[in-house]
Amino acid sequence: MPMIDIYAPAGTFADPHALAAAAAATVKDVEGVPDIPMFRSNTAAFVHELPAAHLSDVDGSGDHVRVQVLTNAGALDREKQLVVVERLTALVAEAAGDASLVDRTWVLLTEAAPGGWGLWGHAHTDEELVQAARAEIGRLQQNAG
Repeated sequence: MPMIDIYAPAGTFADPHALAAAAAATVKDVEGVPDIPMFRSNTAAFVHELPAAHLSDVDGSGDHVRVQVLTNAGALDREKQLVVVERLTALVAEAAGDASLVDRTWVLLTEAAPGGWGLWGHAHTDEELVQAARAEIGRLQQNAG
């Protein structure tokens, strides 16, 4: 269940909420997890708007965006890593209305340590999360039948 943080100068995005929802949906879809409430409500993105004076590259330019994606270990194989970086970069540029932002967007992929994924007030192992997802799918199938 990924957490996505998007850092950008204030005013970069006309609709940060829409960007957050689209970023969360993008990563959930690329990850390939079942489309169940457990994953829909626990995959989230946060847009952090920073004062322009709070970021800079070596040359003094602050017109960059940093996206960090935190997933559980092994959630994104190499093919999925390439896809999520490409899609998030394009999404950021589109949300900013600035195609050149593709060249100034950095996407960092980070994996949580096993047993380090806190959800529902508990640090879960990957296996515990898989069991919880299977249980939810079973409940949803029972309720639908």
